[in-house]
Amino acid sequence: MDKINYYLVNSSVLPKVFSQVIEAKNMLAAGDASSVSQAVKMADISRSAYYKYKDAVFEYSGTDSDETATINAKLRDNAGVLSALMSVISNAGANVLSVNQSVPVNSVADVSVTVRISEMTVSADELVSLIKKTDGVTAVSIS
Repeated sequence: MDKINYYLVNSSVLPKVFSQVIEAKNMLAAGDASSVSQAVKMADISRSAYYKYKDAVFEYSGTDSDETATINAKLRDNAGVLSALMSVISNAGANVLSVNQSVPVNSVADVSVTVRISEMTVSADELVSLIKKTDGVTAVSIS
């Protein structure tokens, strides 16, 4: 099997078709286009160009592990506590990537929320403080 080489290249030096293929792929992934035909029309490329490059061209988002954090919390089994936690996280500018909640034991559930923190308007320590003040949160840590 041949070795595959990847290069990280500034898009400004590449032919426009590559960014159009990425645009079409993003429209399909987001549901903005319901078919390849519709996506390529919206991106102004041919179907053949799309199929030629779709498995070879990828967008680099620049996200790395330093831009995500996991919030571990213990929540009382009361209506609205998880919603309140999500509200605090959202208001801090963090983007929720995943949520995992256990079944409550002794009226307390363990919750793990992975967030993207690169756009947060507060520090991680401030976020923990805000979460601790949320009614129904009994413990919280961030890693």
